[in-house]
Amino acid sequence: MSEKLRGNILVTGANRGIGLELVRQLAQSIGENAHIYACCREIEGPRAQALKNLSTPGKITLVKLDLSDEGSISSAVQAVSRNMEAGGLNLLINNAAINRPESPAPLSATGKQHMMDVYETNVVGPFLLVKMLLPLLQKAAEMDSEGDQMSCSRSAIVNISTLISSIEKCPESFHIAQMYPYRTSKAALNMLTRCHAEEFKRHNILVTAVHPGWVRTEMGGEKAPLTPEDSVAGMLSVMLSLSNKHSGMLLDWQGNTIPW
Repeated sequence: MSEKLRGNILVTGANRGIGLELVRQLAQSIGENAHIYACCREIEGPRAQALKNLSTPGKITLVKLDLSDEGSISSAVQAVSRNMEAGGLNLLINNAAINRPESPAPLSATGKQHMMDVYETNVVGPFLLVKMLLPLLQKAAEMDSEGDQMSCSRSAIVNISTLISSIEKCPESFHIAQMYPYRTSKAALNMLTRCHAEEFKRHNILVTAVHPGWVRTEMGGEKAPLTPEDSVAGMLSVMLSLSNKHSGMLLDWQGNTIPW
């Protein structure tokens, strides 16, 4: 990666899978003055050990964040704000998400609480986090002197979405994995992406949704064809290429547009 993302970068769901790999590759590729805030629900205990092993003083800060808890979101934002000083937030990667019940999650196995839990973490959590972080995103955008040019190195929100959020493409994959809560929550996240893109363009804050591919993670399963390493390398390359014309879009990890 010849170009580098810079400034302050915040990644949610950073203790495993795609989030952990995002932190790992970002730590290897960001510029000298960049800093990563790696967020997860529990920063103590075995599930965060791999993330702790990556933690580098001066480059990575671990932040406790539970997206299903508004108080936790507020505390995390306050902690991050104190550390960022005057720089603002250049890039927010909303990666954290849950899937309930386990795939293929047919209608017969899905209840109200599954729908509510998934929506709370996958949609309401990112909504509240962006709302609270907006002053920091605005600060980063205002510090840049590039006029109305948007980029992930200036001020941006990247929402990790999925191909199966596409309403148009639903018939192609529904028979494999019904996943009512996950599909509908990610479709809602796409609309949140569009709404934020419209509202924030006056601040020169870029907002885009990205599908990481079907990735071999705890959520994706062993049959997934794509490794976290390849998925993240592709997504970071896409992030470096994003500009005004991509705000409010849903792209895949190779930069291809996915229909709503």
